[in-house]
Amino acid sequence: MNHENPLYTAFQGTAFEMTFNLSNVLMLFVTCLIVFLLAFFSTRNMKVKPTGMQNFMEWIMDFVKGIIKNNMDWKTGGRFHVLGITLIMFVFVANVLGLPFAITWDHQLWWKSPTADPVVTMTLAAMVIGLSHYYGIKLLGFKEYGKGFFKPLPFLFPLKIIEEFANTLTLGLRLYGNIYAGEILIGLLASLGASSAVGFAGAIVPALAWQGFSIFIGAIQAFIFVMLTMVYMAHKIDTDH
Repeated sequence: MNHENPLYTAFQGTAFEMTFNLSNVLMLFVTCLIVFLLAFFSTRNMKVKPTGMQNFMEWIMDFVKGIIKNNMDWKTGGRFHVLGITLIMFVFVANVLGLPFAITWDHQLWWKSPTADPVVTMTLAAMVIGLSHYYGIKLLGFKEYGKGFFKPLPFLFPLKIIEEFANTLTLGLRLYGNIYAGEILIGLLASLGASSAVGFAGAIVPALAWQGFSIFIGAIQAFIFVMLTMVYMAHKIDTDH
């Protein structure tokens, strides 16, 4: 369970020294590749009457459209449709990648769910909050957008700033905590199953059940992440925010 992360330090010994978690880099690349292939094969041969993968993609599109329309009018929120589709597919795939197995090499964990790392989830959260500010300024103008931080009372401005940091933390840590906890439990069950024949017999059913439940949790967390993204977007582009 106590595996190290494979780290690589670039520009070592210089002012530009940076350390990369190669496992995160690998798993984010795999996630992006899977999402791209799903989108590609779902839209390669478009038909008037959708079947197969096209039907799946259109269901995702309608599902995300419903999330957006529950939080803002479609005329404004339609611009976030592709963002929502990309996020829900990316987060779900990232959530479930580490469920079937984990790959370690030389006591270093290479294959896992990238969203089981707080750096990844906090980066996603920061990007979403940053985008919400960007679209708030773009659609309302800097002056009108800035006024929202002083409503309903000017002295609440510090609390509005704290709220921005709190939103980022809760959005990222909620996703991380759920996925990380799921992988820890699966790892414990796998260790029990590998300990002995009795341990294997006692762990196989709970492990399979938790695998199925973890897929459900991964889907729910992807939905919550996109839902909160659209809530934050609607909050920023609303003149009464």
